[in-house]
Amino acid sequence: MKNEIITELKEHVPFTAGATAVAIIITSFLLLKENLIAHAVSLFYIFHPLHILFSSIVSAAIFYKYKNNAFLALGAGIVLSVLVGSISDVIFPYIGSLAFNIPTSFHLPAIENAYFIFSVAIFGSLIGIFTKRTKFPHFLHVLISVFASLLYIFAYSIEFSLLDLFLIFIITSISVVIPCCLSDIVLPIALEKKTHKKRKN
Repeated sequence: MKNEIITELKEHVPFTAGATAVAIIITSFLLLKENLIAHAVSLFYIFHPLHILFSSIVSAAIFYKYKNNAFLALGAGIVLSVLVGSISDVIFPYIGSLAFNIPTSFHLPAIENAYFIFSVAIFGSLIGIFTKRTKFPHFLHVLISVFASLLYIFAYSIEFSLLDLFLIFIITSISVVIPCCLSDIVLPIALEKKTHKKRKN
C-alpha cells in the first residue's frame, strides 16, 4: 500500500502544486482588479459544489482503479468528496481564520444544502467510475478547492487587512493541499486495501 500511495503522490504532486499556485495568482489579480469580495458568497456556492464534483470523480476513479467494485467506489467517492470537501473548503478555513483572529461565521453546505451536495457527489463518482480519469480532474479539484477556500473566508469574514490577506493565503494552502491529496489518493487506496484484507479474512 505504501508504495502505491507514494507512486500516485509522485504522479499527482506537480498537478497539486501547479493548481494551488495558479488559483492564488488568479485570486490575487481579481482582488486588485475586481470587487471579488462583494460576490464572494455567490461564487462560493458555485465553486464548493464544483470542488465536490471533481473530488468525487478522482476519489471514485482511484478506488475503482485498485478495486474493481463499482458499488464500493461509488460509496468511497461520495463519502470522501463530501467529507474532505467540507474540511478543506469550510472547516479548515474557519479554524484557520479564528486562529489568526479573523472573525468568520460558520456555514456548512453539506448540512444546509445536503440534497444538492450529495447529488453532485453521486454524479461525480459515477463519472469517475466510468472514465477512470484522475490526473486532470485532480488538477481541477485542487484549483477549484483553492478558490472555494478563499471565497469562504472572503464571504463570511467581517473584515480583514493586507496582513490578513497574506495569512488567508497560508490558511488556504494548508486547507487544500493536505485534504485534497488525502481524499484523491491516500484514502481511496487505504480503503481499498482495508476492504481487500477484510475479504481475505
